[in-house]
Amino acid sequence: MAEAIRIGIGGPVGSGKTRLLERLLPMFREAGIDTAVITNDLMTDEDAQRVRRSGLIDPDRVLAVETGACPHTAIREDPSANLTAVAQLEAAFPGLRIVLIESGGDNLAATFTSDLVDYWIFVIDTAAGDDIPRKKGIGMLQADLLVINKIDLAPLVGADLGRMRSDVELARPGRASIFTDLRSGAGLDEVFGAVVRGAMVADPTVNGATVDDMASAP
Repeated sequence: MAEAIRIGIGGPVGSGKTRLLERLLPMFREAGIDTAVITNDLMTDEDAQRVRRSGLIDPDRVLAVETGACPHTAIREDPSANLTAVAQLEAAFPGLRIVLIESGGDNLAATFTSDLVDYWIFVIDTAAGDDIPRKKGIGMLQADLLVINKIDLAPLVGADLGRMRSDVELARPGRASIFTDLRSGAGLDEVFGAVVRGAMVADPTVNGATVDDMASAP
């Protein structure tokens, strides 16, 4: 049995990690890509419960890991609890293609070990300050895909989007970085396409649609 592709989603508290996960789930389902979810948090399974209640995925396909320590420990230094959860999901759901692993909210230095994930996304948001890209946290620098969320809030908090775009380009030259408003869906198709291509999730066609077709579908 082939192992599922493991995709990490990390970033600070409140940046939009769970919202991104919830917006991607219907897109994977529509593309015929079998998916499951693991959430990480310190001492709670609140995010897992939220995803289970969403109706976007079979609740049995959502597992929670309570790290009991710094969130990045379970995705970097000792990913054993997450790897065990992945194995449980693969055993329960033969044919599983993707496991989305959401990290607990952490700082700009959080990264995923390659022992745990094949591809990972780092989410920041404009409301946390337009200086975030200039801080050049290792999570932002090393992620396969950087998502800069809540562009709708930029004018309300005085964040300079133009400056942020320039700073992101300087910090991540030639690397995938996408500005989004995940509440409205702005930028979501671009994120989906980047993930599918970058993580090599799909064959050239899935259910008769190409990767580009899936990324541009309404």
